[in-house]
Amino acid sequence: YNQFHTCALSSPTRSALLTGRNHHMTNTGSIMETSTAYPGNTGQRPESVAPLATMLRYNGYTTAAFGKSHETAAWEVSPSGPTDRWPTRSGFDKFYGFMGGETNQWSPAIYDGMIRVETPKDPNYHFMNDMTNQAINWMRSVKSLTPDRPFFIYFAPGATHAPHHVPKEWISRYKGKFDQGWDKLREQTLARQIKLGVVPAGTKLAPKPDAIKDWNNLTAHEKKLFARQMEVYAGFGEYTDTEVGRLVKAIDDMGQIDNTLVFYIIGDNGASAEGSMNGLFNEATYFNNINESIDDVLKHYDELGGPSTYPHYAAGWAVAGDAPFTWTKQIASSYGGTRNGMVVHWPKMVKGKGEVRSQWHHVIDIAPTVLEAARLPEPKIVNGTPQTPIEGLSMLYSFNDARAKDRHVTQYFEIFGSRAIYNDGWLAGTVHKAPWEPKPRAALDKDTWELYDTRTDFSLAHDLARKNPDKLKELQELFMKEAAKYYVLPIDDRGIERLNADIAGRPDLMAGRTSLTVYEGMVGMSENVFINIKNRSHAITAEVTIPKGGAKGVILAQAGRFGGWSLYMKDGKPTYTYNFLGLKRTTIAARNPLPAGKAAIRFEFAYDGGGLGKGGTGALFVNGKQVATGRIDQTQAMIFSADEGAGVGEDSETPVIETYGIAAPYKFTGKIAKVTVDVKEMGKADKVEENRLRAETARKKTVSD
Repeated sequence: YNQFHTCALSSPTRSALLTGRNHHMTNTGSIMETSTAYPGNTGQRPESVAPLATMLRYNGYTTAAFGKSHETAAWEVSPSGPTDRWPTRSGFDKFYGFMGGETNQWSPAIYDGMIRVETPKDPNYHFMNDMTNQAINWMRSVKSLTPDRPFFIYFAPGATHAPHHVPKEWISRYKGKFDQGWDKLREQTLARQIKLGVVPAGTKLAPKPDAIKDWNNLTAHEKKLFARQMEVYAGFGEYTDTEVGRLVKAIDDMGQIDNTLVFYIIGDNGASAEGSMNGLFNEATYFNNINESIDDVLKHYDELGGPSTYPHYAAGWAVAGDAPFTWTKQIASSYGGTRNGMVVHWPKMVKGKGEVRSQWHHVIDIAPTVLEAARLPEPKIVNGTPQTPIEGLSMLYSFNDARAKDRHVTQYFEIFGSRAIYNDGWLAGTVHKAPWEPKPRAALDKDTWELYDTRTDFSLAHDLARKNPDKLKELQELFMKEAAKYYVLPIDDRGIERLNADIAGRPDLMAGRTSLTVYEGMVGMSENVFINIKNRSHAITAEVTIPKGGAKGVILAQAGRFGGWSLYMKDGKPTYTYNFLGLKRTTIAARNPLPAGKAAIRFEFAYDGGGLGKGGTGALFVNGKQVATGRIDQTQAMIFSADEGAGVGEDSETPVIETYGIAAPYKFTGKIAKVTVDVKEMGKADKVEENRLRAETARKKTVSD
């Protein structure tokens, strides 16, 4: 299918895919982390919108999801729940994967059902391989035990989302393959697309965004680094595709492939421009407004893609990856943000092989297609709740008829103010803000709209807005009707407010709290559910019991290798390390080991103030007596990690430091009664500045997820 469309962003696309409803109807107008109190944006799927997995499960299917799950409200991803919208309460019998926008592929934050599990201790471990193994093992088990029961798998790799992590041998396959640069790659990609027949002959490249530099004007160092970034990305893509192939082969090996309907959707949005203009060695630097220079990243040239990196490519590659269109992920008004390739495979029922289908379709059409293929009716009531009708249209009519007339003739798009309406071949839309732009281009009612006849202009290269203002006005009016119908209004392009849970109106577990007490065994607490210690003075007090011979291991840690902090015991001595974005680690340690018995270990941080991300003085105390002090020159202002959380008694996933002196996950060898984190309220001026930077981080995080 060469005219298949998504929502231009992760959570909205996935919610639409899994329900057959438009993303605002599932309350997923944006990513989970920027939900609001407005209908259409609360982040909480209503009971009137039953997921496809629930429909299938109630009709005898066994169901499973593997990989990325970004459809659960951020504040609900904790043991406190509610768990109603977790995968295993959303129709899936089995879930193995991560919750959120992204994860480290070498050291992922894994859930099995609703339980956090440790990453397998395998030197060759990679999550893509692991989730494929899990899917194959589950599938074999259920077909062995219940051979007559059909199965449904939602297989959602973290790839090729950042971080771009892949074994080195896959990167080496692409050595030198992108030295020609992104401008030439756009041309080559379009030529291949035309040759394959997935793009009509005569299609021209749409204009490249002005912000993307011409490859020929880059320095030699820039070209060297950027080419390597794309080699890593391409290797990641091929590795992922190979693992998908391994899953399909396993289905074939069981004799099930002929009667298995496979939808292979290439992404949940367009290619991502979150890597900024230069790409990234450590994505967390981007979120904390710390610039990585070309020379800084080049120092890690050979490491890119490996466990010591958390990388992303430069935005120029995202534009090239979305050829022949102009824009990228997040731009819901452009096919560069919303058009994704899709392959359908069903040998028993699809007669053609290797054919192209050009019917216009949207991700909401998958669920009704599955129901029709399974000969199941759309449910009117589920668990006693009347259901809103499925808004997608089955694609089954086109499986064996390449010339069938389009049935999906109208579709709105909207993400953070960028919006569009498709109707019977025409597309009208507006780019409210590009991913790399710090603020909207204009007020919502002053946006400049574009108009395209997609029947003759596949790549959206020729804007007809000035030539056909009447058609543009007609489509703008249609957009407003659809927006009112599907809870798109009010269109919300805010930044500051949407990151602030109090103002946005969504729940916040830490709202108004200045103290949090945690206990041994509490691990994987994301930044959304853990007290915020950034940009303020704070204290960490641990009540522990030291065993004979002394203690080792972590008392409390947050995040890991790419930024974070840890209070721990090393060589029997209380120690604190602050890891500033993997760039500088500062350690404050007591001189003498602690004797056996109970002890109160306390770390106090006196923040300098005067802005965000400033330094301060740290001090360690044992039973009220100061045992060490030291300066921490700089701290992370906005985020520690996109995927790693805080944990009591261990440092999960990647370590804050590499020299704990004990095997991963660096578990504390004594006993921890409790750990209390107390924070001081920020001053008014710092709050204003934090809100300003929150807006910037919200923009970046939205593009990222």
